[in-house]
Amino acid sequence: GELAAKVAVNPRFSKNGVKIGARVVDGTIKRDPGGRELTFIMTDGTKTYPVHYRGVAPDTFTDGVDIVVEGRLDANGVFQATTLLAKCASRYENAPGQPGQYPPGAKHPDNVPKA
Repeated sequence: GELAAKVAVNPRFSKNGVKIGARVVDGTIKRDPGGRELTFIMTDGTKTYPVHYRGVAPDTFTDGVDIVVEGRLDANGVFQATTLLAKCASRYENAPGQPGQYPPGAKHPDNVPKA
């Protein structure tokens, strides 16, 4: 949404390189048979943009994953990404005391430090 607003105010803004945090829209990833190019749609929940990326996608790049892309918006409204980063869901943990951290009735193991 923020990119769309800036381009609406100043169409030349699309010539600037930007970094965007977004999410991959489920079912939109299309990979080139050679494996070195892909397209997908990203969204911030308000605005969507098609994305074109040349390079090797991270192993964690899948439908619905949070991403960070760097690149430029071209004249056709396609974001030409030069960098593609995908967040790794396994690195997220519940905050202490949040539901789901341990099964009901379980306690923190005595021999494992609480970080």
